[in-house]
Amino acid sequence: MNHKSANLAIISNNTFEATKAVNLDNYDISSALQTTLEFNELIAIFSSKIAHKIPHSAFIYTNTEFALEVKSGVFTRHSCNYALKVEQQQLGELKLMRNHRFSDGDLQLLETLLCCLIYPLKNATLFHQALKMAYTDPLTQTHNRASFNDTIKREMSLATRNVKNLSLIFFDIDHFKTINDTYGHDCGDITLALGAKWIKESLRDSDIIFRYGGEEFVILLSDTDANGAGLLAERIRTSIENHTIAYGMETIKITASLGVSTLRANDTIESFILRADKAMYAAKNKGRNQVVLAK
Repeated sequence: MNHKSANLAIISNNTFEATKAVNLDNYDISSALQTTLEFNELIAIFSSKIAHKIPHSAFIYTNTEFALEVKSGVFTRHSCNYALKVEQQQLGELKLMRNHRFSDGDLQLLETLLCCLIYPLKNATLFHQALKMAYTDPLTQTHNRASFNDTIKREMSLATRNVKNLSLIFFDIDHFKTINDTYGHDCGDITLALGAKWIKESLRDSDIIFRYGGEEFVILLSDTDANGAGLLAERIRTSIENHTIAYGMETIKITASLGVSTLRANDTIESFILRADKAMYAAKNKGRNQVVLAK
């Protein structure tokens, strides 16, 4: 059985107030869900708290806005799906699974219990939307410098703890000032936005791109050694070289210089970044439009 509901919607405060009396015995669930704004924690708490009322062996939660999939448990053939929504705001989709059918009574109870989850999910959505805006460069739609500062700390800690490789690519558009001076800042902005787009097209899902400042971007590569980072940097360089920008009646060819560093045991954040930055400037000093691996 696969029971689908297009929307579970609490569309007004009146509707929400009307559900409160029904949910007085679910105070423990609601209280627990107020303790976090992380999607994965919310779904795990909800699953755990309802398990004695609606036994299930697994859950899958997806949220396309944040490219998120959270799943846990033993996946079986019977499931029920709910697209979660409140006041026209999409909150993701939740699927519960188990090895026997969900009865109509189970589904009615689940829909009541989901009322406890809706507003915590909305709060989490608003929080992560604000965080995304604060950490996004509006021109290039890449992560910004503040995001980089937070992310590199986390990734270096994870790489050290798990004995994994971590690499960094510094990317700078060649002769960017000349483009600005010759064609104007609008053309410069277009160049930056397109450059970021072409970089993204070369990246893997696990790679993260940041606008570091001006025409400079940084790409953080988890679980990637120097050889792998060098190959990716060369792929990005080639992609940039093979594109042409059409601006007014002009066509503009751009190139980029890239520097690569890989995390060492004694690295600080500053030394890790500095090696990549120096390698990038070495690429420029050698004639631009090339990749240099830090020694």
